[in-house]
Amino acid sequence: MNRVLIIAVHPDDETLGCGGTLLKHKSNNDEIHWIIATDLQESEGYGVSAIKERDDEIQKAGALFGFDSISQLNLPTTKVDEYSMSKLVAKISSVINKIKPNIIYLPFKSDVHSDHKYIFDAAYSCTKSFRYPFIEKIYMMETLSETEFSLSTKEDSFVPNVFVDISKHMDRKIEIMKVYESEIHDHPFPRSERNIKALATYRGVIAGCEYAESFMLVKEIK
Repeated sequence: MNRVLIIAVHPDDETLGCGGTLLKHKSNNDEIHWIIATDLQESEGYGVSAIKERDDEIQKAGALFGFDSISQLNLPTTKVDEYSMSKLVAKISSVINKIKPNIIYLPFKSDVHSDHKYIFDAAYSCTKSFRYPFIEKIYMMETLSETEFSLSTKEDSFVPNVFVDISKHMDRKIEIMKVYESEIHDHPFPRSERNIKALATYRGVIAGCEYAESFMLVKEIK
């Protein structure tokens, strides 16, 4: 049995980037754990109703996935860069040491959103083998509306080398994504049902299946 951790910068990143893969892990009796880095806060101008709606969405999505644990770091969205790297590392490290995952999914290092960049850097700092010897595999995931807008340079391009057949879990992935009503809209908005399926179809062509999710393997220790 694997112990899997997804580090989502914002709620819905877990569904967009590796929702089908998480469901596949769960169907294989793996443990799945969810870190949510940011949330909506009144001090940042969000109303009580919007905050409650987001909290309800997280609970609904968590139940549909069947997460074994949900940990919220409570960082204000779009303002992760205002925290020192040492504080970010400490927050993430505390959860990782509690869960002790052997597989971790991270945001892509060059996602256009600054929150994604900072959380990747902090999370990757929590994967050193001499401090976290239980970690065996680290992946970066592809998140619609963030990854495709990264710079088109060799260093910043998402070049997947791992593909997961999620054909049996695609409908459930869409069902969970629809929980986030404020985050999914019609095409050509990136986070639309049409575009989620289009990306999965394209990755499926490469993998030789109907639908797939793709990842970059950062490290594997056997």
